Amino acid sequence: MTDTSQMSAEEKAGRALVARTSFEKEAVWLPSLAVQHWNAGQAVIEGKTFTDCLIEGPAVMAVMNGTVFDSCAMGSTSDMRNLLYRPVSREKLAGVVGVSNCRFVRCRFAQVGFTGSDELLDELAGIKSVSSTAGGPAA
Repeated sequence: MTDTSQMSAEEKAGRALVARTSFEKEAVWLPSLAVQHWNAGQAVIEGKTFTDCLIEGPAVMAVMNGTVFDSCAMGSTSDMRNLLYRPVSREKLAGVVGVSNCRFVRCRFAQVGFTGSDELLDELAGIKSVSSTAGGPAA
């Protein structure tokens, strides 16, 4: 366990955010959540459940093992492929927010692109986008 007695109030708040496993009916700024994880020594966001949340960028999410999207509005576009980025290298990705073993339930994504394996990108390409989903969930 990390000693928080010497941390600033801002850093303590960041560590509390990292420790959370559940987010519900709130806006989540993905870049900030990623930085808080990195500051806590965690390379990826892992093991979280987001329910009825607004997930905001700008960001590119690297969708890793065990992450699922259940009834989500993935973005504001008429073609989901506009939100997908196929990596050139298969070894490492830089400048992305890694998400592993997370669950997104009825979430809306705003200004978030997605990358991952070819299989994942093919699967995501078939998902309906915000503009073809009437009345997304409120955050």
